[in-house]
Amino acid sequence: MTSPTPPIELTGAAEHLRGDRAELPDGFVAGLAAICEVVTAEPAVAEASRDWWPLALHWSLAGEVPRRGGVVCRPTDADQIAEIARRCSAAGVPLTAAGGRSGVCGASVPLFGGVVLDTTAMAGIVAVDARSGIVEVLPGTFGPDLESELRERHGLTVGHWPQSMDISTVGGWVACRGAGQYSTRYGKIEDMVAGLEVVLADGAVIRTGGAPRAAVGPELTQLFLGSEGTLGIITRVWLRAHPVPLVERRAAYGFTTFEAGVEACRSVLRSGGTPAVLRLYDGPESARSYGTDGALCVLLVLDEGEPVLVDAVMTLIDTCATAAGASRLGDELVDKWMSHRNDTSALQGLTRKGFVVDTMEIAAPWSRLVEIFDAARAALMGVPETRAATCHLSHSYLDGACLYFTFAATPAADAIESTYVALWDAGTRAVLAHGGNLSHHHGVGLNRSRFVAEALGDGFAVLASIKAALDPAGILNPGKLGLPSPFGEVSWP
Repeated sequence: MTSPTPPIELTGAAEHLRGDRAELPDGFVAGLAAICEVVTAEPAVAEASRDWWPLALHWSLAGEVPRRGGVVCRPTDADQIAEIARRCSAAGVPLTAAGGRSGVCGASVPLFGGVVLDTTAMAGIVAVDARSGIVEVLPGTFGPDLESELRERHGLTVGHWPQSMDISTVGGWVACRGAGQYSTRYGKIEDMVAGLEVVLADGAVIRTGGAPRAAVGPELTQLFLGSEGTLGIITRVWLRAHPVPLVERRAAYGFTTFEAGVEACRSVLRSGGTPAVLRLYDGPESARSYGTDGALCVLLVLDEGEPVLVDAVMTLIDTCATAAGASRLGDELVDKWMSHRNDTSALQGLTRKGFVVDTMEIAAPWSRLVEIFDAARAALMGVPETRAATCHLSHSYLDGACLYFTFAATPAADAIESTYVALWDAGTRAVLAHGGNLSHHHGVGLNRSRFVAEALGDGFAVLASIKAALDPAGILNPGKLGLPSPFGEVSWP
């Protein structure tokens, strides 16, 4: 069984962030130990209290985690989680769920201490309805384990292939509303989830969804998708699955401008084409990844499925790309991307060299993409010590697409954190000002929490009301999504 992958070496267990924390009442840990396995050793608790947030990797090298939980619980079923939630609610103890801990926004950091709920012992496929294409799976199941069993034993695939595939879990995909690299064909995770089992803050266990479509009031499944453990803890997921594709086709194109490439992608989607992969890189990213001259913008295409459908989509793409002035490039560029698409090692190397580096993925309508592309890169490059701000279009939909920005800076050691904050402030403000949203698939966590109220507008009060109704004691992952916390304040940024 796969287990969480440490993001970088942790050289100590001190806390970087300062602020209020909740203390565990006398006898509380002993009570938890009667329910499930608990871990109290400081090094193990510190390791379970961090994720892949790029800024926190710098802190790890300095012997610090953002904050440290008081105890780690490792339940094996929903009943155990329900009992843990009841005890935390009664005692006013924070409860923060964590799976593979591959998130890059600090979503699973226990900001006020308390209980870290490690869900990875709840792993495996429970049942498969092959005729309907529904897979019942536990939240701690890692991506490779899910896909290998589905393909080998059932001839099915969910089609969810995030870059973090090897180190992330099904529960994390759902809780953070993730996206896979094949989402233009299969959809984001919210399109794949048919139903959920969720433990609420008071220990109640509910089930949502379960039908192909419904008109029984609001769809409650969507309420918990993306809630990052603040509204409930996901304990079971029903996913829609597809037959393993019969064929695969690949192609690559070059455009003289990013705008021309965006237009080709828009034309494909607006004409009804949904290839699995449609990735457009700006000039610098094309040069860095594919050895072009820095002026050409590379478009990678991959589709899979039934031969007649795939052939039709590839023909449509060729027509749209040609109409937008593209030149045909070698398919080996797609092969190159496929060979390293799940590699996450570059982040550690750059961090050790003192770089501030991160990615910012947002979504916007087709009509706003080019101005966001220009504005966000300019804003990022305007931050002192920034060395690069590049972009690719990673996921496309009928009405718009995701722009995925990568930025890097080389500040002095004592300016790493302030530079990181300035980059995120500059990039995010530019995106929001020009009609983009806050996040496409990485979620909010701690890093983006300061922008949520602005991004949601008047809807933020509705979210806060839902939180108060479902979690009146405020124990579930407090301090995230920009929501008010009853446990006080933590000084960041």
